Amino acid sequence: MTNLEIVHAVYRSVSESDFDTFRGLCAPDVEWRQNVGFPNGGRRLGADAVVKEVFNRFAAEWSEWRYETDEILEVGSTLVVLGAYEGTYAKTRKHMRAEAAHVFWLKDGRIIRFRQFADTKIVHDAMH
Repeated sequence: MTNLEIVHAVYRSVSESDFDTFRGLCAPDVEWRQNVGFPNGGRRLGADAVVKEVFNRFAAEWSEWRYETDEILEVGSTLVVLGAYEGTYAKTRKHMRAEAAHVFWLKDGRIIRFRQFADTKIVHDAMH
């Protein structure tokens, strides 16, 4: 697979809760960083930690949650994905849409690092 195909496969696997595929697309020691202030934000090491501490928590706390891709920029082995999160927080039933960017670094056909940049205030407001 090309790097672009790998990133598309990551989004597909997460949206389908196919975490075995997600784990296979990531290096064993993948570094996953989400904004501090974002729900479950912070730094995780390893795909298992990402699934448990990020994806599973979103599934439990949000009645709907997705990332919509608008544009993908590819520079060598780095891909920048521009888009937005959209979801409804289960406890408040507030819906939100927050613009965000994802940066993926790939090596030898696997994701070695991920970094998120998101508008955390919009997400926070939906949660309160």
